[in-house]
Amino acid sequence: MQKLRNIAIIAHVDHGKTTLVDKMLLAGKLFREGQAEPDQFMDNNDLERERGITILAKNVSINYKDYKINIIDTPGHADFGGEVERVLNMADGCLLLVDAFEGPMPQTRFVLQKAIQLGLKPIVVINKVDKPNCRPSEVQEMVFELMFSLDATEEQLDFPTIYGSAKQGWMSTDWKEPKEDILALLDAIIEYIPEPKVLEGTPQMLITSLDFSKYVGRIAVGRVHRGELKEGQEVMLCKRDGSMVKSKIKEVDVFEGLGRTKVSSVQSGDICAVIGIEGFEIGETIADVNEPEALPTIAIDEPTMSMLFTINNSPFFGKDGKFVTSRHIFERLQKELDKNLALRVVPTDSADSWLVYGRGVLHLSVLIETMRREGYELQVGQPQVIIKEIDGVKCEPVEQLTINLPEESSSRIIDMVTKRKGEMTMMESKNDRMHLEFNIPSRGIIGLNNAVLTASAGEAIMAHRFLEYQPWKGDIERRNNGSIIAMETGTAFAYALNNLQSRGRFFVAPQEEVYAGQVVGEHTKEGDLVVNVTKSKKLTNMRASGSDDKVSLAPPIVFSLEDALEYIKGDEYVEITPNNMRMRKIILDETERKRQGR
Repeated sequence: MQKLRNIAIIAHVDHGKTTLVDKMLLAGKLFREGQAEPDQFMDNNDLERERGITILAKNVSINYKDYKINIIDTPGHADFGGEVERVLNMADGCLLLVDAFEGPMPQTRFVLQKAIQLGLKPIVVINKVDKPNCRPSEVQEMVFELMFSLDATEEQLDFPTIYGSAKQGWMSTDWKEPKEDILALLDAIIEYIPEPKVLEGTPQMLITSLDFSKYVGRIAVGRVHRGELKEGQEVMLCKRDGSMVKSKIKEVDVFEGLGRTKVSSVQSGDICAVIGIEGFEIGETIADVNEPEALPTIAIDEPTMSMLFTINNSPFFGKDGKFVTSRHIFERLQKELDKNLALRVVPTDSADSWLVYGRGVLHLSVLIETMRREGYELQVGQPQVIIKEIDGVKCEPVEQLTINLPEESSSRIIDMVTKRKGEMTMMESKNDRMHLEFNIPSRGIIGLNNAVLTASAGEAIMAHRFLEYQPWKGDIERRNNGSIIAMETGTAFAYALNNLQSRGRFFVAPQEEVYAGQVVGEHTKEGDLVVNVTKSKKLTNMRASGSDDKVSLAPPIVFSLEDALEYIKGDEYVEITPNNMRMRKIILDETERKRQGR
């Protein structure tokens, strides 16, 4: 039996998780001499690299001193909690990575809470000790207090601490004595993380993740809980609804390095991929064919936000995308449900729109961005929070919000958050920066990020996590300014935009195609304004002083997808195509809008 360690790496976003995995892969000698060093190797899809965040959990393994270490990289954002909840079931211990200056952040707490409830043994890694004004000893105490407040057992509280810098490639038990390599961390994993218990008996495996290959179809990934799984073995698939389906394993693979290796059988405790099982879902059990016993399925937190997805019916539909019909979009959403556990899709009265429920704006926007890159065209409505009735009281989701910002802009931001029904729970000063904590309704967070960054000149760092449902907090004022709407379809001209500059800020540049009903700017006052941006200058042979001056336009405002979703009002959609993103009124015709508004 090979000596095994299964370990998950958990941390707040941007604390250096993926960089540490790169260094562990190097220490495990998975790359040839002279081969280029890995850079963010685990974040291998375009979206993860562009945003610099981990979205999908992934597995690799390294060999060190006759031990095989299975590493599971997990996302740090609370929005991707569904990914975290399902993969922690495969681990026996976790590396908790914490920034030596920032200390534990709200999303560290979110992921750590899940790990402690599952009884995983933690090793604390205090990263970035090479930063100026870092405070490793204080941070270690903060981690201890955090674990204590999360009801960790005495064994979990007796955790080892390793200090180092993943970027510079060293780890040590004392932060004042830098080493040359990260072997201190690998030794700690082997010493402190328990090896998986080998359970004899009939085979059992919980499917915690899935892979896809165009040759063999869907592949079930999980950890063998008991017994062993063999190639060609007949097994029973225990479904979520209690039904049983007989199946046969065609091939069993284990994770070796960055890929998978085919083996004849896998023992209890190892993580493997099973090929040949049909029609399974995450959270179901592969069990013995004669005496099937199901393992408990994965518990997932409920979604807190919903958004309307509908087909693109704007005048410019079908110009960019390959997939534009309701059938295409519905099939794509169904496919996403297979692996995205925290997502729900509910049909509406209309055949071509669906309500999609998720963990937050980021969770849903990553799905939209992925679909857009695959060639889909769709429109989405304003994000809405999910309201529940608990004991006859109308309740809404409340989040814990942490903002770290320069002292001089703190008063403006406190004012901004309290206007959105936020209650301050903590305020402390650390080296010219303020650390603020609030409890705020999820509705109040929609659109807050932009306002906070503007008020702090881009210096603020904001993070939030779902806390609980609390009674409805009352109305929250959203964007007061109206929209500037295009009157007719055509090309926007600099001449027209120049004359309208005093009316507000524009989102379109000259020579861009616009259609009637498209939102092209933000009005300086309340109420919507319909303007003609397609008006060109009449060319006559008369000349007059002053009329031929150069046009100087302010540059248009460019929105990211999340910004646009947070910006729109209830009567607007964001239209998303592979090459463009536009905001529009749901009812394009101006007279029809007025009639509806009466």
